[in-house]
Amino acid sequence: MAYQYADIIIDISHEKVDRPFQYRIPTHLAEEITAGTCVTVPFGKGNSLRTGYVVGMGNTAEYDPSRIKEIAGIAPGSMSVQSQLIRLAWWMRERYGATMNQTLKTVLPVKEKIKPREKKTLHCLLNQEELEAAILAAQKRHYKARVRLLEAFRDNLDIPMEFARRELDLTLAAIRPMEEQGQLSVKVSREERGLNHAKLPRPAGQTVHLNEEQQAAVDRFCEDYETGKRETYLIHGVTGSGKTEVYMELMARVLRDGKQVILLIPEISLTYQTVMRFYRRFGDQIAILNSRLSAGERYDQWERAARGEVSVMIGPRSALFAPFSNLGLILIDEEHEGAYKSETMPRYHAREVAAERARLSGASLVLGSATPSLESYLRAQNGEYVLLPLHHRAVAGSILPKVQIADMRAEMQAGNKSVFSRSLDAMLTERLARGEQAMLFMNRRGYSNFVSCRSCGKAVTCPHCDVSLTLHGKNRLVCHYCGYTIPLMKQCPSCGSPYIAGFGAGTQKMEEFTKIRFPDARILRMDADTTAKKGGHEAILEAFANREADILIGTQMIVKGHDFPGVTLVGILAADLSLNTPDYRSAERTFQLLTQAAGRAGRAGKPGDVVIQTYRPEHYAVQAAAAQNYELFYSHEINYRRLLHYPPVCQMAAVYFACGDEAVLDECAEMAARRLRESAECIGPVPAPVYKVNDIYRKILYIKCEKCAILDQIRGQIETLAAADTKWQAVQIQYDIS
Repeated sequence: MAYQYADIIIDISHEKVDRPFQYRIPTHLAEEITAGTCVTVPFGKGNSLRTGYVVGMGNTAEYDPSRIKEIAGIAPGSMSVQSQLIRLAWWMRERYGATMNQTLKTVLPVKEKIKPREKKTLHCLLNQEELEAAILAAQKRHYKARVRLLEAFRDNLDIPMEFARRELDLTLAAIRPMEEQGQLSVKVSREERGLNHAKLPRPAGQTVHLNEEQQAAVDRFCEDYETGKRETYLIHGVTGSGKTEVYMELMARVLRDGKQVILLIPEISLTYQTVMRFYRRFGDQIAILNSRLSAGERYDQWERAARGEVSVMIGPRSALFAPFSNLGLILIDEEHEGAYKSETMPRYHAREVAAERARLSGASLVLGSATPSLESYLRAQNGEYVLLPLHHRAVAGSILPKVQIADMRAEMQAGNKSVFSRSLDAMLTERLARGEQAMLFMNRRGYSNFVSCRSCGKAVTCPHCDVSLTLHGKNRLVCHYCGYTIPLMKQCPSCGSPYIAGFGAGTQKMEEFTKIRFPDARILRMDADTTAKKGGHEAILEAFANREADILIGTQMIVKGHDFPGVTLVGILAADLSLNTPDYRSAERTFQLLTQAAGRAGRAGKPGDVVIQTYRPEHYAVQAAAAQNYELFYSHEINYRRLLHYPPVCQMAAVYFACGDEAVLDECAEMAARRLRESAECIGPVPAPVYKVNDIYRKILYIKCEKCAILDQIRGQIETLAAADTKWQAVQIQYDIS
């Protein structure tokens, strides 16, 4: 479809994305101009020609059409990285139902220039004879500060400004006259924030020895790459199969051609240990992004990529938008992870956006996981992806751990009221006696899940949200949705009973239980609370890797991609908790979590054991995880999805309605459902899992259909409804495509 008007950003600096200007598209350029096209336009009163980027197109003039200027032409040259990212933002706008402003702010994530950190050095301009004369002159005039600096120049002609101020007690008032007299100069250099390369080991450059399966995967990729084929590959390897070594070989091949690489790793797995594996191979070609970097550190990493100083960007999903102009490969490790799905608008999935960026760049896309998402595995089965299997562990002699299921119902019947099953208790005792390490995984955070009254049975809830408050520490109740916080009360707010207490066990309470049961064990706890400070992740992981602890207790972050040779036992507590979430993917996520957790045991040649404690031992997700058999789980789950008509066998979208007026919310959501049932299968509208947040009511309408294009039409129908009735002005609408 040819558009009449284009919205153009004249200045691509990121803080300016909110100010596009509308221009008319000439008829002869209508077929050539798309989002991201770099164009020349007349700008300002003098109509001087300026370069700009098309960020949006339409057929409606924003003001008098006679006053709208016409695009002068398309700027010569190949598509820049800015053009490519803007084109990607347009694709995301169309795919995910977001505004162009929202998608631009996502693909151009560093919004404002951060002042660079400067390193100043005082450089002596005097020769030895002149220096001694200057010292004598300063002594005669009692310039004590100058004397200290000049005497320091005897040992070193370059003195850091920070040292001069801190150790020599110099001020700018003392330094400036010396600079004016030509005794010294102030050298200013830019200091990069973030990873301190000077403190890191030099790249070893050693030859990597791959096993037969690893080499076959590398060979298949390289054959395609060298013949110009750009495919999407799924590396399906069991835990410990050496996927990382395969990634590095693929990266090395692409880097040899002068291309650039983006490696996505879930934030929870992006640890110092993980980064070091890549740094030892590729050195300072690497830039790192993660949420623990300051704004200045993030800006420096982004600028290094834009200036071409690095060839590899490693980070979570935001690293996908690295400003690489010569991108050759995108890798997504642990591609099944939920962290790759954005929970805010635009609600994009990094796997889908990576495929589009790879297409725009002419790059290859590689996905890797021991437990692939059903979407990816189905595409591999259908031939859309190239499947590269790794069936065996990479370390010689290393085998998958033995897994046993502990039925906690039977434990209770046998009189065992401990949080540890008898088998896990015995294995922990044995490991501690042998000096081996163990990990206890619990998918919970906080001291207890909730506080409730044993008299009336009511839980203490947030007055602003439809959720129970979580007990942190021993006397603080917190809402995890809006942050509402109150001290723990002594009486039930509903009935006044004093019998009020916390229920459930979090990581803190598990740590206490473990210390009581194993008083001589050295225990570390790793969760969102103990890692809140910068460097917290690295400190705990390094201590455990150095055998400074016997047992590591934690949430999901302890089971994501870590490799501890001393760990021979993993205990999985409350294994079936995630089966109870209101999500059609709950079985898939449970299987993935249990399999990943089990994979931490016995990775260095020593035999490993895993105990899965559950109240639902018969569930196929638990059984398949215990057998560490992905194909078994997939065959069960894909049949359920086909039977119930859920993705990936169909397309599904969720439309979120939110409003402070409950009656208006009900009316508008029902109005939308009636309209959409004419063209698609609808479920709902139903209350959101958390119906009220911050006094805003929320409902969801689920829509199923065979083709994605129908979802695009549905968005248009809802927008038409909203434009025709003023009640909709109070309703917020968001779209989420599964």
